[in-house]
Amino acid sequence: MVRSLAVLFLASALSAQNWTQWGQNAQHTGAVNVSGQKLERVYEKFQYDLLADQIRADEGGDLLVHYMSPIVDGDDVFMMQRVGDWVSCRENNPPCGTDLWNQLEWSVVRFKWEDGKLVIKWVAQTDWVPVPDNGSNWEPVFHPALVGKFLYIPSSGGVLLKIDRETGEQLETLNPFENSDPNIYVTGPVTADKNGNLFYNALKLHPFEPYLRDAMGAWLVRVGADGKIITAEFKNLVPSAPAADGNCLTVFFTPLPWPPSPDAKPDTYPCGSQRPGVNVAPSIAPDGTIYTISRAHFNPNYGYLVAVNPDLTPKWAASLRDRLADGCVVGLPANGTKGGCREGAPLGVDPSTNQKPAGRVTDQSTASPVVTPDGSILYGAYTRYNNARGHLMKFSADGDYLTAYDFGWDSTPAVFPHDGTYSVLIKDNHYGIPSFCGVREYCLPDDEHYEIVSLNADLKKEWGFASTNNMACETLADGTQKCTPHSNGFEWCVNMVAVDQDGTIFANSEDGNVYSIDRNGKAVGNIFLKLALGAAYTPLAIGPDGKIYTQNDGTLFVVGKKDVAPVPVPETK
Repeated sequence: MVRSLAVLFLASALSAQNWTQWGQNAQHTGAVNVSGQKLERVYEKFQYDLLADQIRADEGGDLLVHYMSPIVDGDDVFMMQRVGDWVSCRENNPPCGTDLWNQLEWSVVRFKWEDGKLVIKWVAQTDWVPVPDNGSNWEPVFHPALVGKFLYIPSSGGVLLKIDRETGEQLETLNPFENSDPNIYVTGPVTADKNGNLFYNALKLHPFEPYLRDAMGAWLVRVGADGKIITAEFKNLVPSAPAADGNCLTVFFTPLPWPPSPDAKPDTYPCGSQRPGVNVAPSIAPDGTIYTISRAHFNPNYGYLVAVNPDLTPKWAASLRDRLADGCVVGLPANGTKGGCREGAPLGVDPSTNQKPAGRVTDQSTASPVVTPDGSILYGAYTRYNNARGHLMKFSADGDYLTAYDFGWDSTPAVFPHDGTYSVLIKDNHYGIPSFCGVREYCLPDDEHYEIVSLNADLKKEWGFASTNNMACETLADGTQKCTPHSNGFEWCVNMVAVDQDGTIFANSEDGNVYSIDRNGKAVGNIFLKLALGAAYTPLAIGPDGKIYTQNDGTLFVVGKKDVAPVPVPETK
């Protein structure tokens, strides 16, 4: 079975050139079978988020947005655009900030390469609305998918809009639900399988208290290539989960350090219904199995990797709980010392729960499941106790837990097949945050540094690359640069790297550069775009001709080699 899955996987990968969805393909491997171009010039740039500067000002310099991946197919490029009136909450003038999400306008722009320039062909609007903010201020992902002659765009009410690729005309509204309901949301990217079937998650929330009251419905949706739509309720896909009104363990709210005693247990609270993690894109294995991520509505510590048959009947659900064992003493300083757990705490428990650590499904993450060449599944869960980082968890095609790697969270890994095996490529940010709590009196900060890492198929580290740049530079109006020292390193502001057929990885950094790193972990190129401190998290794409499509500060940049003299073009808005 493993061999046949690998053959199917490689056959799919070898045909992959265009970047038509999240993670490039239905397995979300972020890989193409072309060589990426050298990073020598900026071909084009397009400011797609006209609110980026206002949001950054409102958030003290941070751009708390998760943006879509550029969609590239032949000479066509599709990218979101967002406009509207943003009112700062600093002005005490409600509605403001994230309360305005339902009043902003999202659309998709189709570009076409003509005479070396990106030319706008049409703009298709949607009334899509993000899932309501849960207090983090991080905006969820808006992400369509391209299948042949049609672009499928999320809309309000949990529906998709079928758009003619050539004209931008809306051909059909694909509604899985009987009535139009503004409280149902498309909660993440749309995934298309090799046959043109579409899959996405949908969630219905209470209109006034979306996170204080239980979820009102949650579905995995399949829109068949034949137009037939079927749905499966998450409660039926995760039958082993605690009941919605059952008691789930919370976390300690007692004085630090934790746990309060060697045998302490935190209080319990109703779990809430199982529903999709916000921003999760279902992945589809070559054999048709669908993988998605579920969590209890009131408790991110009760999450599951869910496997579903092609007809949306449940296959299995693997809990993310009780898998990890690197908490107290194991990964943290000794009990009773600064940064460690309370004296007498059991080995390998999460200090905030006194239980074996759980992979948390947090709605601030854009991590989605990835299917590897051997049929196993990767998912990057959040784990607060390891300095507010996460664990990249690996499961077999039968749902058996295999291993994990302590990493920088909020990221979907890319996969590079080679030499009969594969490497897993992911960012590994160490944020300098105190260990299991935010109080420095008790918790030691992490050693702040930022890497792109390569892991082998067993999730053992092969190499890590950290940029040596220590200067924050800005381009002035006269074209010169002004640089100041930046001693703590720069975060990789990417929620998915891209990898080409040679194993070269492309990733963008808060220092304003996009980097190319070869399969041995050596930087082979970079080009400065714009300083991006406090940047949004963005994915990259590689075009069929090897051009690199990257993002910075709400702007799309197309980067490549100096094969011809660059033609100056004005910035398109």
